[in-house]
Amino acid sequence: MKRIYLDHNATTPLRPEARDAMIAAMDVCGNPSSVHAEGRAAKALIERARAQVASAFGADGADIVFTSGSTEGSALALSGRQLHGAAIEHDAVRAWIKEDLTVSEAGDVQVIAPEMSTLQLANSETGIVQTLPSGLAVTDATQAFGKLPVAFNWMNAQMALVSAHKLGGPKGVGAVVMRRGSDLAAQIKGGGQEMGRRSGTENVIGIVGFGAAAEAAMRDLANGVWEQIEEFRNILENALEAAVKSPIFVGKGRQRLPNTLCFAAPGWKGETQVMQMDLSGFAVSAGSACSSGKVRSSAVLTAMGFDEETASSAIRVSLGPRTTEEDVLRFAETWLEKEKKHRARAA
Repeated sequence: MKRIYLDHNATTPLRPEARDAMIAAMDVCGNPSSVHAEGRAAKALIERARAQVASAFGADGADIVFTSGSTEGSALALSGRQLHGAAIEHDAVRAWIKEDLTVSEAGDVQVIAPEMSTLQLANSETGIVQTLPSGLAVTDATQAFGKLPVAFNWMNAQMALVSAHKLGGPKGVGAVVMRRGSDLAAQIKGGGQEMGRRSGTENVIGIVGFGAAAEAAMRDLANGVWEQIEEFRNILENALEAAVKSPIFVGKGRQRLPNTLCFAAPGWKGETQVMQMDLSGFAVSAGSACSSGKVRSSAVLTAMGFDEETASSAIRVSLGPRTTEEDVLRFAETWLEKEKKHRARAA
């Protein structure tokens, strides 16, 4: 059975460009903090990757602080600040904020004091894209980077969070992008790496992979790859909608990530759908998550005003550059077969 991977918002396959760059970097043995030739060679690889990420993210002139990913980046950018935020943020952000911003039924967040608030650029579950207010303190751009033509220098935020494995880079590396002169207190102290903002010997291989992936992702954007992905997403949405009226499409009619389709079939648990589709060869995610062994409804959909039954019956399908029209049509056919059987059992 051919597996079809439709969970790109969770993580993406490693791009060949990133793999090749990482393999080459394995032969560079120096510590990037060392002043000898070997150390300088490793440092040069990091700085090249820093320039690649900056260029891809439209952040020329900004500071790029490499981290282990957006979870560490959230702690670095948000710890001790008590910024305002909403329940639709990723858990890594929600851990550090005052969760007091309201969310509309359409998924829009009302920001009152931008300079004391954080707001994601795009939601990982629904794909809904936010309009960032001027002067925003921090934005989580993890899902948008590589999928949308965004530029930090044109954003209205002081800092942004990004992660490599969401755009075809390796897991375990990300960055905080910040305007020059912004204040950022180090959470990991020691040797003063990353301009004193994040100590510890840099993950040279991972950082190199991040740079190569970011560069390749921008080529995809320029070549219209994500426009094709959006077309496939719409084909899937239309196929499901035409065949059965039960799904509730979250964010339909809104600007969304081009690859993301979140929909709910009330009465059919999301985790059950995920397991059944997995057994049929499809990797998708539920609109609910496991926390300490307990299944809870989607905080995102709950914040948007969906009832418990709907919030617990949502799944997310997220496409990638290797997804084909045949893949989404096969998914639609399989899901519809299982939905029909579910309705028959429930009758």
